[in-house]
Amino acid sequence: MSNNQNKLYVIGLTLVATLGGLLFGYDTAVISGAEKSIQAFLIDSQGLSSFIHGATTSSALIGCIIGGAISGMLSSKFGRKRSLMLAALLFLVSALGSGYPEFLFFEKGVPSISLLMMFNLYRIIGGIGVGLASAISPVYIGEIAPADIRGRLVSINQFAIIFGMLVVYFVNWGIANGQSIEWINSVGWRYMFLSEAIPASIFGILLFFVPETPRYLALTNRNEEALRVLTNINGSERAKEIITEIKNTLDHHSSKIFSYGKKVVIIGILLSVFQQFVGINVALYYAPRIFESMGAAKDASMLQTVVMGLVNVVFTVFAITTVDKLGRKPLLIIGSIGMAVGMFAISGLAYFNVIGISTLIFIIIYTASFMMSWGPITWVLISEIFPNKIRGRAVAIAVAFQWAANYFISSTYPAMMEYSGTMTYGFYGLMSILSAIFVWKMIPETKVKTLEELEKLWKSNK
Repeated sequence: MSNNQNKLYVIGLTLVATLGGLLFGYDTAVISGAEKSIQAFLIDSQGLSSFIHGATTSSALIGCIIGGAISGMLSSKFGRKRSLMLAALLFLVSALGSGYPEFLFFEKGVPSISLLMMFNLYRIIGGIGVGLASAISPVYIGEIAPADIRGRLVSINQFAIIFGMLVVYFVNWGIANGQSIEWINSVGWRYMFLSEAIPASIFGILLFFVPETPRYLALTNRNEEALRVLTNINGSERAKEIITEIKNTLDHHSSKIFSYGKKVVIIGILLSVFQQFVGINVALYYAPRIFESMGAAKDASMLQTVVMGLVNVVFTVFAITTVDKLGRKPLLIIGSIGMAVGMFAISGLAYFNVIGISTLIFIIIYTASFMMSWGPITWVLISEIFPNKIRGRAVAIAVAFQWAANYFISSTYPAMMEYSGTMTYGFYGLMSILSAIFVWKMIPETKVKTLEELEKLWKSNK
């Protein structure tokens, strides 16, 4: 293979793996268009509290925590490829079940506590798929990508997440556009969930045509298969050098989680927690409601959500094109500052009860700053900072903490807003400042280094 053919091959593998990211975004954002209908159908109709509404809106995140926590065990035992296949199946089951939770056991259109629990169960199943995909898709890409383009390729996974969100924003808007509230609350929300079955099926089928990662193959003593995959990616000579480096890291080190010291694991956890504590998923999950609270009509709020989705795509592309040139640290720090400006401004506007275009502008500044930095770069770092022997389990720990933080932030948002919008957005602004300090003090620069070269960094810092 020529160098261009090698790159095309890697890009092809990356695009298949990033369908896991697309479904991650699709599944987590589909609720943004459906949550008010779910509230009307399953919450308000039974006189249930805002806490139950918040817990239902965020229920998929329970599955995400589970999926993230077990991703290391599954990816280490069954491989990265088979674990992604399982994620695809879970996405499919969740799409069908969430759209028609009455299947087999309940009368259609009749709300009950039992039906609410069944709906949440299907959302949790989808969440497990999201948790698996969120951990394993970037690991898969990171383990197959050449060092010089690894940042860009892993960042494409974040693009896929955002693109998945954008697609479902359009789907939700298309389903709701021109329809009555009554129709959306009885039928429309079902179509929103069912639509996910299409990309889930495509993802599952395409995974049959990609190889396992060379690092995992080497980890399971399938060195010849690993060499074949590396040759297709890097060419024959470079493949031999890389397989030797991989075998050296595997031969000379323990597989215990803290065998490289606690610092690398703690950094992974804090990266994950800060990514959520800055409040990004509040903006994503509750976007239509936020815009409606600013005075926008139903259709307009959906359209403004689409606009925000387009902004997200543009700034994620910026991150993809610059991450291997500028490096991980500068982008993270610049993004943290931008997020702080956006959130503190929204906090101030909330204090003076100012609504309108200014709020939209600062929401866009905030989300754009996140998408050019903490959105993609966190996943880049999580996929590359952990040594080969502990990567699966270390990523699982980091991702489980990420989804736990996500659940905490998302489920507490409605109650926090009832207390004080100023305090709520001010808290996210403070977290943005602290995230910048954390990156400045603790994060090493990883651009252009092979995974095996990064491993030496943690050996020297034990």
